[in-house]
Amino acid sequence: MEREGELSRKAEEFMGIFKKGMQFTQELLKENERLRYKIVKLDEDNKNLQKQVSAPEVSKLKQTILQLEQEKTALLDKYREVEEENKDFASRYLEVEEENNNLANLYVASYQLHSTLDFKEVLRIVIEIIINLIGSDRFAILLLDDSSRVLSVVASEGLREGEIKKVKVGEGIIGTVAKTGESHFEQDLEHFTPTSGFHPIVCIPLKIKEHTIGVIAIFTLFEQKRKKLTRVDYELFSMLAGHAATAVFSAKLYSQSERKLSTIQGFIDLLSGKTK
Repeated sequence: MEREGELSRKAEEFMGIFKKGMQFTQELLKENERLRYKIVKLDEDNKNLQKQVSAPEVSKLKQTILQLEQEKTALLDKYREVEEENKDFASRYLEVEEENNNLANLYVASYQLHSTLDFKEVLRIVIEIIINLIGSDRFAILLLDDSSRVLSVVASEGLREGEIKKVKVGEGIIGTVAKTGESHFEQDLEHFTPTSGFHPIVCIPLKIKEHTIGVIAIFTLFEQKRKKLTRVDYELFSMLAGHAATAVFSAKLYSQSERKLSTIQGFIDLLSGKTK
């Protein structure tokens, strides 16, 4: 009896599953029929639409599409052009920003230059400017003796003491710059090969009005500036020459006047002592 009851339950379960399967199949058939009807309807609508649109209208639509494609191409070309301009503007912005930073730093340094009349301090500040702003670790500052017309090193960096001999005005690049008052720049820095260890790649005169009082000779530049000098570099050289010349000249005059004053004072003290 128990076995018959279990068989009966399984038969009922099977029939239930079978009925559900039949119901699901009927629903699928109905959905399939509905989709077939919809496809047929869309096909008929498409045919009716094609009948309604005339050949001239189709040609006009094709022409409009072609025109739109041309406008799209033109807009893409214009976009690329604007993108290139933006890149140029971005590059120019970075250049201007670097220039402003350098000029701001030079302004601070020039303020320091003109805030002292101590000759050694002035030379120290000029050296710092050349290292930090110009970007060189091997250079010399030479001043001119008006009586002998000879340039002598008063300060340097990266050179041994006495390594550069005295230079006569008109002798070599350094002497020529002192004579003409015109700066010297090597144009092709990337392929520049010095003829000697004292062949400057940059040499700028220190001038008070039209009178040259000395020169700054730069023999090497840092890696980032070895390929090509930019417009900003030339402006920095020009401004440095002007500020350094004024500061050095003023400090030199002050030192000379101090020495003369000290001599006169000593002479006065000597006379006063004799009188007593």
